[in-house]
Amino acid sequence: MTTPDIASRRKVAACAALMVGALTLTACGGDASAEDDKKGGGRTVSPVPRIAISAKDGSTGASINTTGVKVSDGRLTGVTMTEAESGEAVPGALSADGTTWKPKEQLERGTAYRISATAKNDKGRTAKADAKFTTVSEENSFIGTYRPDGGTTVGVGMPVSFTFDKEISDKKAVQSHITVTSDSGQKVVGHWFGSQRLDFRPQEYWKAGSKVTMKIDLDGVEGANGVYGVQKKTVTFTIGRSQVSTVDAATQTMTVVRDGTTVRTIPISAGSAQTPTYNGQMVISGKWEQMRMDGSTVGFAGQYDIPDVPHAMQLTQSGTFVHGNYWYDKGNPPFGRQGTSHGCVGLQDTQGAQGDTTGKWFYDNSLVGDVVVVKNSPDKSVAPDNGLNGWNMAWSDWVAGSAV
Repeated sequence: MTTPDIASRRKVAACAALMVGALTLTACGGDASAEDDKKGGGRTVSPVPRIAISAKDGSTGASINTTGVKVSDGRLTGVTMTEAESGEAVPGALSADGTTWKPKEQLERGTAYRISATAKNDKGRTAKADAKFTTVSEENSFIGTYRPDGGTTVGVGMPVSFTFDKEISDKKAVQSHITVTSDSGQKVVGHWFGSQRLDFRPQEYWKAGSKVTMKIDLDGVEGANGVYGVQKKTVTFTIGRSQVSTVDAATQTMTVVRDGTTVRTIPISAGSAQTPTYNGQMVISGKWEQMRMDGSTVGFAGQYDIPDVPHAMQLTQSGTFVHGNYWYDKGNPPFGRQGTSHGCVGLQDTQGAQGDTTGKWFYDNSLVGDVVVVKNSPDKSVAPDNGLNGWNMAWSDWVAGSAV
């Protein structure tokens, strides 16, 4: 005879076995979105799409370059991005495979945005994600204005020059995130002029016809305490033919040499004995068909103010130009005999920048980045940071000014 206690224990055990069987059956049964587990003959639940918004919800200091949306185990079915305050839509682009979305334009600094994204996989499972965030503020970020621009063709003397809108205290961090290379194989080194300017150049002028690539990877780089970079891009420019023009202040002539051949010798009027022209290697940093030149802006108040100087090409920040001259005093000796300028290099020209003149010829045949060398002037040599004129610094001194 079975005692009541033993019978009770058998019933409990039987019930437990039934429960285990029921649990096992449920686990193996899966759901409508399950797929066969080939290894064990069972089934596994298909994953839900996982959406990642690069800027976290509630964050500040988000990147203006890399903010976007990615999904794994699925495809994005919709992404909406708006400015949080105005509600204005931010246009974006979805990748061909439907896994990433990015804004078409760089975001604004110090601006709040909202992103809402949905995704779906091939098993019909869906996901949604939302985030509100603010991009890095202008006060807590820095930008480097650089030249030359991408896609341009420049002369062999053109350095890569950055001017930052904030003082940089961690120069090594900033410089190490900018690389400048040339397909000529020339070694390129950066040099700091103070805390806001960084120039790059090779030891000798760039090789004619070479291509130079500048990679800027400053996004998120801390350049000073609590101040971060926001730029991330690659810029490529081309070095044109080699043209170096030498001004001899003693003979008042300029000899233009292109690719090793003298193409023209031009009579000029350099600086007077009282206001001589700087000596040294100077790079054309800008060109204007006509421009106003007011002596008061460079320390010659009341001495001249000419509204339409023709064919002006800038050599220094302090006001040295090669330019056309139509007001040359007829009582003076002809061009090529006497220096009469306030430090510029004057060429024969006409008012209105018209006609077949020496000034027009040189303007038309010059590139930004071409080199103008002045010699035999009674003045001192131009300072390396006065314009794009770092070529006036010994290579050892240039390298010593690098932070990396």
